[in-house]
Amino acid sequence: MIARISGILIQKSVTHCVVDVHGTGYRIIVPLSTFYELPKEDQPVVLHVHTHVREDAISLYGFHTREEREVFQMMISVSGIGPKLAVNILSGIAAGELVRAVTEEDLKRLTGIPGMGKKTAERMILELKDKAAKLGRDDVTVCTVAVKTGDQVKEDALSALVNLGYKGSAVKDVVDRIMREAPETPSLDQLLKQALRTLAG
Repeated sequence: MIARISGILIQKSVTHCVVDVHGTGYRIIVPLSTFYELPKEDQPVVLHVHTHVREDAISLYGFHTREEREVFQMMISVSGIGPKLAVNILSGIAAGELVRAVTEEDLKRLTGIPGMGKKTAERMILELKDKAAKLGRDDVTVCTVAVKTGDQVKEDALSALVNLGYKGSAVKDVVDRIMREAPETPSLDQLLKQALRTLAG
């Protein structure tokens, strides 16, 4: 199983990246939290990887830190939460905040995450509280930084939010309003964070 990849970043988007390792390109699915931390294309990158094997496919999920990968692996151990939903969850909430929400049984915060229904949140709290408490003691944190600005920001934000499960019309209205009211063009990081706060409210 692949657990770590080190190579040259040759392509990136809000949902995945491609890393060249000695001439072989690995397509790796990433949450937004990891996307924020990716370097510019053609630069060295290291990702902590979870290899997910199914009968019809082998998929790689990449994370900026080992702790974030641990939170992902913790989530997919819950019945009803697959890798795709786990990535979406980590795109809507920082790993450290998720750990705190589970530990504190904050159902309201968990159900505010796109794709997270009440039953799934309750099941996550029930099955993961002890594990989350242990991770919390290890101070799981995930930092985010701005990655890009310019005309592509709006398009990338719309794509990311729709992939998270929000309706296109609602997303477009929120993003348009934020872009219109901003004194200057926000970074993708800033735009996504503000849009997620607005949509969650």
